[in-house]
Parts: sequence; C-alpha cells; structure tokens
Amino acid sequence: MSDNRIFLVSRSARRRELLNQIGIRFELMLLRTASRQDGEVDESWLSGETPETYVQRVARDKALFGANLLLKRRMPKRLLLAADTTLDLDGEVIGKPKDANDAKAILKRLSGRTHKVLTSVALAMPHDIESPVKSCLSVSEVSFRVLNADEIDHYVATGEPMDKAGAYAIQGRAASFVASINGSYTGIVGLPLCETVTMLRELGYAV
Repeated sequence: MSDNRIFLVSRSARRRELLNQIGIRFELMLLRTASRQDGEVDESWLSGETPETYVQRVARDKALFGANLLLKRRMPKRLLLAADTTLDLDGEVIGKPKDANDAKAILKRLSGRTHKVLTSVALAMPHDIESPVKSCLSVSEVSFRVLNADEIDHYVATGEPMDKAGAYAIQGRAASFVASINGSYTGIVGLPLCETVTMLRELGYAV
C-alpha cells in the first residue's frame, strides 16, 4: 500500500496525539461543528440504550458518516477511524459537562467512587459494502480518591474538564484524583491503542 494514511473522524487532540505516538499516519476529517450535537450524528442517549450500546452506536455512526462523506466527495478510499468515549456511573451515561457547575456536580459524584470509562473505536471501510464497519469496545475501571470542594473548584477553574467526558482528563491535572485504574490507560484517554492496532492489522494495515 503506497499511501497507508487513514482518515481520523475526530476533533480530539488526545486521539491525534495517541496516533502520532505509535506512528499511525492520518488526515483529519472534521464534523461541521465543535459541539457535542454535531448534526450528522445523534449523540443523545436514547431510551433503552445501555452505556455500552450507546458508545458503540455513536462511534459506529461517526465512522459511517465519514465514509458516506468520503464517497460523496470522491475522496481517496482509505480507512476511516472514529471513536467515542463516555463514563458509566451506576448504569448512567456521563458525557461532557454543559458548564462549570455541571462539571463540579459530576466530579462530586465521582469523588471516592469507582466508575467505568467506555471507549468504542470504529473503522469504516468505504470500499467494502458487505462489511462497512469493524469496531471494538474498551472498558476500564477508574477509582477516585475523595475530593474536597476546594480542589474541585480549583480544577474546574482551570478549564480542563470542559471538553472531557466525565469532566476530567486522566493525562492532565486530574491524574492526582485517580487512586487506581483497571484496564486500558489509553482507552481512558480516548483511544485504546492495543485494540486499535489489532483491528488495523486484521484489516491488513501495517503497524
């Protein structure tokens, strides 16, 4: 394969950094807006969905949207990678905070407890009509120490939580909140590299 780049259907700087870290060549394919509700993909939590089925649906729909856009624009038929990350707290989907007060409320709920971080990765193959999407789900457990109100206020004031699922970045200032993890660190950041590389290799992509 002379040009082994993929398209990354994501605005996440963390996902770009992780792909660069392992030498995956990619180009960005962005959705129209930076908001959680992008228009092309319904990212609302639908009735009857579990956190697992929710995050897998959103990642799959992002990949399919990118594949359809690629075909409409007659762009090179490369693999497209999309992903979505959410938190599961007692069976409830916890996404990005709406504002600072919401971020504080989320962090208070996570304080002293264990939650799950779910990241689904979907690879779309626009040249394969029979099997257009291959996906995986990474499930990790994160345990927080007890947080006091002052440190929650200080952390939210930094602005770091505002574009993060669960209102925190494990790779940032919130690293000190984490007592332990069980699972994939890169999955918690936003792209489970082991699972992603495994899928790429299964599709013949040299990694």
